[in-house]
Amino acid sequence: MDIYEKSLALHKKLKGKISTELKAEIKDKDDLSLLYSPGVASPCLEIKNNPDMAYEYTIKNNTVAIISDGSAVLGLGNIGGLASIPVMEGKAALLKSFAGINSFPICLDTQDDEEIIRTIRNIAPVFGGINLEDINAPRCFYIEESLQDLGIPVYHDDQHGTAIVVLAGLINATKLLNKNKDITILVNGLGSAGIAITKLLVEYGFHKFKLCDKVGLIYSGELHKNDLPTLVSKIENSKNNKIDSLENAICNTDVFIGVSAADILSIDMVKSMNDKPIVFALANPNPEISYENALQANVGVFATGRSDYPNQVNNVLVFPGLFKGALAIRAKALNKEMMLAAANALANIVKDDELTNNYVIPSPFNDKVCDAVTNAIKKEGIKTGVNQI
Repeated sequence: MDIYEKSLALHKKLKGKISTELKAEIKDKDDLSLLYSPGVASPCLEIKNNPDMAYEYTIKNNTVAIISDGSAVLGLGNIGGLASIPVMEGKAALLKSFAGINSFPICLDTQDDEEIIRTIRNIAPVFGGINLEDINAPRCFYIEESLQDLGIPVYHDDQHGTAIVVLAGLINATKLLNKNKDITILVNGLGSAGIAITKLLVEYGFHKFKLCDKVGLIYSGELHKNDLPTLVSKIENSKNNKIDSLENAICNTDVFIGVSAADILSIDMVKSMNDKPIVFALANPNPEISYENALQANVGVFATGRSDYPNQVNNVLVFPGLFKGALAIRAKALNKEMMLAAANALANIVKDDELTNNYVIPSPFNDKVCDAVTNAIKKEGIKTGVNQI
């Protein structure tokens, strides 16, 4: 059996990857009286009088909702809420395995933005954080932004998780290859991940960009922090003005970051880049250029989203530690400072004397990863005042 057949058989056997568990047994009347009626009235009244007590007396303190409408499931497209359940269950399993966080997959039978926003607002009391997942662009930007007043972190992992790992890898790749922030970066694929990557790289200090979509090059030039509030509209307004092809746009660039489609990058295109190019080919399951072809093109550092190649850009490097840190300080939100801190923490796991072209991004199974991200999120969250304890 191949990997897909084995996975299907395992899912059928498990009938779901997660389950609930009891922290206390209910074996007699005393247990029943304490855990349910009449004793349960006591924590209910405490919470009524002081809502913050929900963190002390309920699962809210360590529980995240994983919410999707199934409109942009990685590699599968718009498959809807029901079909996205296995992915969201997987996300919940990763949160539990890597960070000890409880989570529930909530897969919605609607793709109406306002209905999604209302639903999340109505279920938010149970949770200490909201992880938006696999919602297509540009809708995901509006949905996430509309929920920033909930008083708990609302985080779209397809945007920010990918961006944080890409920045961490790029910090180390540029250090290894002696490149600076004046390099030219081509981002290909301007969905949620591509736009979020661009924004975070600008926040870090990179400023020379070429932005491409399936229509070709749609933006070339300087980007600075004052451009970020209008970046999405700038891109959308440019899509009717095709400037050039990817083949021409990639010439004399230093970095290619692809969140687009398989096999669109040729050996010759990589060879047209500047010396020791950095290529992050992140299309899944098959990257924009194969590992073998990238080596033939003399790439300086190569990364993909795949676990069978070096330098895997995997969001599991970020979201378990990110939520663990946010929950620990009861963060009201996640800001750009916390995301930059997480990227630096990830990058610093790989020490300078360990850097090679096959090791600029740590493995998800490196036992330092979760704690490094957790501590960075906690420290920066307190420093920027989004903590509630």
